Parts: sequence; structure tokens; C-alpha cells
Amino acid sequence: MAVTTLLTDTDLTLVRKTAMFGGLDKDFLTFLLKEAGVQQTVPGGTVFMQDDPVTACFIVLEGWVKLYRLNQSGDEAVVSVFSQGQSFAEAAVFSMVKYPVSAEAVTEARLLRIPRAALQHKVTQDPRFALSMLASTSQHLHQLVSQIEQLKVQTGTQRVARFLTSLCPIQEGSCTIGLPYDKALIANRLGMKPESLSRAFARLRPIGVRVERNAAAIGCIQRLRNYASTGRNGESMVSR
Repeated sequence: MAVTTLLTDTDLTLVRKTAMFGGLDKDFLTFLLKEAGVQQTVPGGTVFMQDDPVTACFIVLEGWVKLYRLNQSGDEAVVSVFSQGQSFAEAAVFSMVKYPVSAEAVTEARLLRIPRAALQHKVTQDPRFALSMLASTSQHLHQLVSQIEQLKVQTGTQRVARFLTSLCPIQEGSCTIGLPYDKALIANRLGMKPESLSRAFARLRPIGVRVERNAAAIGCIQRLRNYASTGRNGESMVSR
């Protein structure tokens, strides 16, 4: 994994919008990031492994990164997938000795690596930063609660519909989106088997969704969003 210390203006703009650093002024942020570096990794590249010593947290500048755990039988369970502008492992920096999960790049990725020592030092210096860290970890907790809720109360097809709408670059109308990573990982992330994902794609066809290879054509984003919320296609319920 290549490491550089260069952070572009575009990167800085992105970092300032994160929950972790959004409340900090420019001078304080610049001072903090002097200790950070940019990592570049290829698809399948390891960021850290489960039970490695905690040394840093990360912000995704480009690409996708998955967090996963291996169970006793060696099967992989995806905990979450992070994309541009999202941070991960900040809770581990302050409360854990070892990473509880593994992190792996799903695509080519650029990551801002922020050393643990720098973060802990800044928290003791400025309470504003401590509040920003709390906001960031709270955001992750909210996301986890939302994922659990979806697994408990939504059908697999609804979860797929919600995932597709989250990728749409617009709020209304029609669009075609590229699937950001392979279907096996999408299924794992949504708590499904690959064959269940294929069936879910088929069940979304009546509401105007066509999935071909690594792209999805969505005829009406609002209709798909409504289905994700209600599980209903017009007046009829699409079967599970």
C-alpha cells in the first residue's frame, strides 16, 4: 500500500464536510492533518486486519472499503461498506487496543490515515474536537441501528430497493447507476444470499428496475423509494 503525505484542495473540502472534522476551523484542521497521510490501495488491498493493534482511523477520499469479520467457520460477515467522505475506526482509536474487524479496499481507493497518537493528543487539547469525535461515532451508531432495523422489519427486496436509491445521483426521474462492487458483496452487506439478491432484482422489474451485469436502470426513483419504505408496488404487495 503506497503512502503519501499530499492532500489536495478537493480532499480538504471533503474532509471538512465529515462528521469528524466538520465543526473545526481551518487552522486547527490544518494543524491536525500535518500528522496524517494519504494511503492508496488496490482492490482487495488490506487496510488492517481483525486483532491488529489499533494505530489509526481513516476517511475515504476515493473508492470503497468494507469492514468485515470472520466467524469460527471462516465465513466472512460484512459489517459495513464505506464510500467517499465517510470515516471508520475512530471509535477503536479511543476505546480499543485491537481492531474488532478487518478493513479491505473493494475498489481502488485513497484513504486519509490519521494516527491514533495525533487524535488522542488533539482530544486532550481541544474539547471541540472531542465533540466532533462524539458526533462521528454517534453517526455510526445511528447507521448500525438503521441496518438492524432494516434486517428486522424489511424484506430482502426492500433492502435492495433502499440500497439502489442510495446510489442514485438525483432525487427524481430516471437514471442508470453502476453497481459499485460485485453482487456477492452487495448480498453480504444486505444480509442475503447471492441467489436471494438475484430474485430481489427480478421482483423489482415491475416497478421499472432493470439490472444488467454491473449496472441498474431505474425508471422512476420515487417509485423505487416508495417501495423501499412500504414494500408495495401500487396496490399490490411484491412477494418476498
